Amino acid sequence: MRFLHTFQLHDFVDTLVSLFVAFVFGTLIGAERQYRQRSAGLRTNVLVAVGAAAFVDLADHLTGADGSVRVIAYVVSGIGFLGAGVIMKEGMNVRGLNTAATLWASAAVGSCAGADMVAQSAALTLFVLAGNTLLRPLVNAIDRIPLNEKSSEANYEIIVTSDVENVAQSREALSERLEAANYPVRETKVVYRSDDNVEIAAVLVSLAVEPGDLDAIVASLAKLPGVSHATWNVSALE
Repeated sequence: MRFLHTFQLHDFVDTLVSLFVAFVFGTLIGAERQYRQRSAGLRTNVLVAVGAAAFVDLADHLTGADGSVRVIAYVVSGIGFLGAGVIMKEGMNVRGLNTAATLWASAAVGSCAGADMVAQSAALTLFVLAGNTLLRPLVNAIDRIPLNEKSSEANYEIIVTSDVENVAQSREALSERLEAANYPVRETKVVYRSDDNVEIAAVLVSLAVEPGDLDAIVASLAKLPGVSHATWNVSALE
């Protein structure tokens, strides 16, 4: 067996240390994720860290530092596919970005361990844990600040529901009122909801707006012949 000729105790112990370090630090990161009931919890983060460490350590033993660098590049890109699996979009909300970023960081922790950079791996683990725990109060404080529509950039959309006979007039009136208010339109969409109702949606160019202006525009549009409903909404930029 070739194993009997290639096995070296020193290299084997070095690999064990790398995998053990990745396991311990991956456990610390994963335990925090598991406590918060995230989709990628304890076992996932441990496996990502240990797997990254194993690949980097294998490349280092076979081809040295050059091989490790190439494998690390593939780990960085490859972990993106795993992270994409935990990202979900529900309407205008996107969930799982923080979990995906944590998996990416776990791979970096494992890569450092596989490259025998134990101190760097430990430091990175502390920073990841700090980002997921110590920054939470700051995030909550920022989220509680009321949104100021005048100073924020977002997607603004004005929606007018009209009957079929008055679609052209309603669309023209919508464009005229927005132009008079100096709000440029990025695109206008016309959707036929039924034989009698047509929805006209004007999406504004992302800029700060005066909510009162949009309220006035919507109120005037609602009085037009054939218009059954007019409203506007705002959503955060993706």
